[in-house]
Amino acid sequence: MKGISGIIDKALSRPRALSADELEALLASDDEGDRRAVREAAYALKLAKCGRGVSLRGLIEMSNVCAKNCYYCGIRSGNRDVRRFKLSYEDIMRHAGIVMRSGYASLVLQGGEVESRENTEFVAKVLRGIQELSGGSIGVTLSLGEQTEEVYAEWRAAGARRYLLRIEESDPEMYRKLHPETGHSCERRKECLRALRRTGYQVGTGVMIGLPGQTFRHLASDIIFFGDMDADMIGMGPFIPHHAAPVGKGICLTPEYAGRQLELGLRMISAVRLYLHDVNIASTTALQALAPDGRERGILAGANVIMPNVTDTERRRDYLLYENKPGIDENADSSRKALEDSIHAIGEDLLYGRFGDSPHYAARTAAAAERNG
Repeated sequence: MKGISGIIDKALSRPRALSADELEALLASDDEGDRRAVREAAYALKLAKCGRGVSLRGLIEMSNVCAKNCYYCGIRSGNRDVRRFKLSYEDIMRHAGIVMRSGYASLVLQGGEVESRENTEFVAKVLRGIQELSGGSIGVTLSLGEQTEEVYAEWRAAGARRYLLRIEESDPEMYRKLHPETGHSCERRKECLRALRRTGYQVGTGVMIGLPGQTFRHLASDIIFFGDMDADMIGMGPFIPHHAAPVGKGICLTPEYAGRQLELGLRMISAVRLYLHDVNIASTTALQALAPDGRERGILAGANVIMPNVTDTERRRDYLLYENKPGIDENADSSRKALEDSIHAIGEDLLYGRFGDSPHYAARTAAAAERNG
């Protein structure tokens, strides 16, 4: 196999150029010079494909009510200690107003997975309300889990622009270890991603990084899965255990563990950038949970999106997917100012007033339009 420099050169030549073995080599190298070369190449590619700047998504955690019982998650249905909440329509509109006043041109509505006609109609009402409030100047991303294709289409028609549905782990056997047998299906999750594509969304997916039992080969295969799904955006982060979740039980969030998880998360960002080139990649709050400058390091590793949390601080404590979630006591204004300072310090700008659509989505839809004449 080629050395790391040869793999980087091959990766830069075209998207999806690398084999699983080559991706694994990028992820597994412990040589600091190699790791630095990978990060620098990924960041240079980010600049070439996405430009100098960080796209923003104001994150609204609209509900922690969830029908799923995923073994890694702090708001899983089996956790009886969670104080459940669901924001009202008026509360969500108020949060959308905060997003607009902050200068963000995109927001994310995130919540637990619920499939019901009542929930479908509520989300559609919210989407229409946001479009009316903003005059169409806000791009909305949904992260509300598995739904039918008809529901996805209804929400798309009501104003949703993007949808993030993380696979969490694309290997079916690993997927089974993370979920109960009842109510969870790796194949259904993949079919939902295909349904999202058919209904016209910018489609996002992603995985947890550094799960117990997960190997570099699993992660390399996950990256190839992103390519096979022709994803437009990737949202992934290091696995951080929750005290009330079975997966990771007994793992202590020591400085050594945090350092390993952070490093692996950065390696994955760089490898995804080198493999897929022009997708949007989020630098997630899980990176910040492991180091105060984790999100900034994610940008320098090749990410180009950050999602500042605008949810009321009293609700953030009830939306803990993992331990040590950062920023639960910061209000939207103070966190925005801190983010501005830290992003400027690494030589990047915050892209206020821009939708920040995926360059891959733009290229893909343009190519489809040309094919269709």
